[in-house]
Amino acid sequence: MGSNQAAVSFLTNLARAALGLGAATTFINASMYTVDGGQRAVIFDRLRGVLDKTADEGTHFLIPWLQKPFIYDIRMKPHTFSSVSGTKDLQMVNLTLRVLSRPKVDKLPEIYQRLGLEYDEKVLPSIGNEVLKAVVAQFNADQLLTERPQVSALVQNSLTQRARDFNIELADVAITHLSYGAEFSRAVEQKQVAQQEAERSKYVVMKADQERRAAIIRAEGESEAAKLISEATAATGMGLIELRRIEASREIAATLARSPNVAYLPGGQNMLLALNSSRP
Repeated sequence: MGSNQAAVSFLTNLARAALGLGAATTFINASMYTVDGGQRAVIFDRLRGVLDKTADEGTHFLIPWLQKPFIYDIRMKPHTFSSVSGTKDLQMVNLTLRVLSRPKVDKLPEIYQRLGLEYDEKVLPSIGNEVLKAVVAQFNADQLLTERPQVSALVQNSLTQRARDFNIELADVAITHLSYGAEFSRAVEQKQVAQQEAERSKYVVMKADQERRAAIIRAEGESEAAKLISEATAATGMGLIELRRIEASREIAATLARSPNVAYLPGGQNMLLALNSSRP
């Protein structure tokens, strides 16, 4: 009987010790939090509100239930958003903007009070669309291509200034996509076709001009040749013409001799007499 009471007492003490150890472990875990690399923590105190000082990387202690940490990522994060904007000449343009942003570390308590944890999703799309529409409205549709570096620089400067009002730092702003509406695309295509037609017409005119000049030069050459022949004929008589006639006859005879479809017949009545002599 005494051994049973001793065992019950031992088990009771062991349970109390385990319960105390569990409670202590739970309290210690609730009193500690860890801030990973590239992060900062904003502490909310139920008595004092949001504390001005942020917690750096590492393990920190707090008062359970009374204090609560909110973790912010302070590394650069990419954000992409699109906007349909009107140009100065009333053409619709579809733009896609990519930015790299992060919060100002010393302003994290203020960011939490004003915007909460999802500060970037609440701010960047709205101010990005606002800046894009304001900048694009200053240029014509074709200038967005010919003056793209200037457009990108203006967008970056304006967006950086607007983001600074919300304690957000921008490291890079880039226009990754630019496309025009269907009407402007058709107008550009028609312009290109008109330019091609103009170039083709210009080529036809130049060709006709060259042909005209060639005809004039050829006529002048023939006239000069006829003049020289006339002068030679007047000086030497008809001998030159006879020589040219003989040379032409020789060329014709040589051409006919090379043709297999040409047959030569003797002149006069000899051919007919030979045929008649074969009759009985």
